[in-house]
Amino acid sequence: MVRAERTSMSQHNEVFCSDPDMLEGIERESMDFDVVIVGAGPAGLSAAIRLKQLSSDLTVCVVEKGSEVGAHILSGAVIEPRALDELIPDWREKGAPLHTAASEDRMMYLTETGGFRLPTPPQMHNEGNYIVSLGNFVRWLGEQAEALGVEIYPGFAAAGLIEEEGRIAGVITGDMGVGRDGQPGPNFQPGMELRATYTIFAEGCRGSLSKKLMQRFNLREGVDPQTYGIGIKELWEIPKENHRPGLIVHTMGWPMDSATYGGSFLYHFGDNLVSYGFVVGLDYANPWLSPFDEMQRLKAHPKMRAHFEGGRRIAYGARALSEGGLQSIPKLTFPGGLLVGDAAGFLNVPKIKGTHTAMKSGVLAAEAIADAFIADRVAEPVSYTGKIRESWVWEELSASRNIRPSFSRFGNIGGFLYSAVDTVLFKGRAPWTLHHPHPDHKTLRPAEQVQKIDYPKPDGVLTFDRLSSVYLSGTNHEEQQPVHLRLRDPGLWKSLNWDIFRAPESRYCPAGVYEVEEAEDGQPALRINAQNCVHCKTCDIKDPDQNIDWAVPEGGGGPNYPGGM
Repeated sequence: MVRAERTSMSQHNEVFCSDPDMLEGIERESMDFDVVIVGAGPAGLSAAIRLKQLSSDLTVCVVEKGSEVGAHILSGAVIEPRALDELIPDWREKGAPLHTAASEDRMMYLTETGGFRLPTPPQMHNEGNYIVSLGNFVRWLGEQAEALGVEIYPGFAAAGLIEEEGRIAGVITGDMGVGRDGQPGPNFQPGMELRATYTIFAEGCRGSLSKKLMQRFNLREGVDPQTYGIGIKELWEIPKENHRPGLIVHTMGWPMDSATYGGSFLYHFGDNLVSYGFVVGLDYANPWLSPFDEMQRLKAHPKMRAHFEGGRRIAYGARALSEGGLQSIPKLTFPGGLLVGDAAGFLNVPKIKGTHTAMKSGVLAAEAIADAFIADRVAEPVSYTGKIRESWVWEELSASRNIRPSFSRFGNIGGFLYSAVDTVLFKGRAPWTLHHPHPDHKTLRPAEQVQKIDYPKPDGVLTFDRLSSVYLSGTNHEEQQPVHLRLRDPGLWKSLNWDIFRAPESRYCPAGVYEVEEAEDGQPALRINAQNCVHCKTCDIKDPDQNIDWAVPEGGGGPNYPGGM
């Protein structure tokens, strides 16, 4: 049974907040649960469902910063149904929105004017998989969770951590109605304490609280730096005569140079829909590179243009993804909680899939917490790590562990050749492990040392600008709230970002958040259009001195991705 009570933050708990504007010393309502889950994605909802399957008496709460379940979910997506089969065996009878079976795989290597087919790597064979809208799939998972008695609170961002005696005891949702000056406005509503015996963090890639937890409990000690990619996606509606339901196309090569990891995906699914996306590894070196503009110009390539002919773009979005693999997975547990899904980094890069591993991690987290309740342990759900290591998730990530770092070490051609040897000859069991030597923010070269990239202007039919793209993401934020993208040292931007790298944030941001303008003294200055932010987290990852800190805005803000995304 959930009980509500009023407590005083200052008297009862120590709070570490991802949001420095969260007001302290005020009374907040408190609700107690057995388990609180931060994030209503595949991992978080799978954990919630499994918890209620194991014990209907457990009180389980899921808090989601998007305006609704699925509003912030973005992926390709091709789903391998393995974890779904295990969690909900009768998913077909229950109407899971997996309607387009994969029917054909194509792998292409592109040159500037042409291209050729490559053998499809074994990990990328999609027989038995489904092309889906991950947002719609997550909405369906939310319905299954609520049917079991899970309480889901969309529109509430988890902004702070409740810590008591060195143990995480829940989260605090963000304050609403705070003005730009950081003071309560006329419609101020304090955030709530959501207290729990265990808290599962399923925030996805580069979650703001997950980042704080890694620092607080030193969870990254002894593992490689995480490496990331930025994925940018468009949804197109095309003429029926051009639609090939089940067709899956992946490309590598142009427009990336030989040293920059990246490529595209293109999936035909649903009612004449095409999901088109472009991913660039955030360990790239050239500060002039713009992932958004690379994505746009690829559509005009002779091998790609035909997929969009006669169609119209209907949605847009972007999200960072964790690409580090096995070597970069942090310690998964800490006193009072654990990490699941892409918050932990369970993406299988060679498969270009992470939904199935995220779901399985959520299931195993639920089982570990159930074990802890049965054993009457209230410290750390330690069996979770062992369950992960004994599962097919670990087996998959172990077999693919050398693929992504081989591209960083040997370049795109060398990485592709190495991957073939590692996969075919060694079957993923090579007697060595390649490593990620440095974090992504350390890889940029000074702008004057590299070739500037000039991008063609958009035509408004096939290629587009950032602002018209953000419009199709449904992004909206309360304009009077404090800016949620902060420079830790405002003076550092001019001397580092501008003088050395010529404002790379104005190019790597896919939403036009960062603009360079002329200040009154004639010097360049940074303008932050926080209302454009699609919550991709790229700036938090790639800023060369980690001077940009992404904090959660008011709950319900950000993108509102429609069905189909």
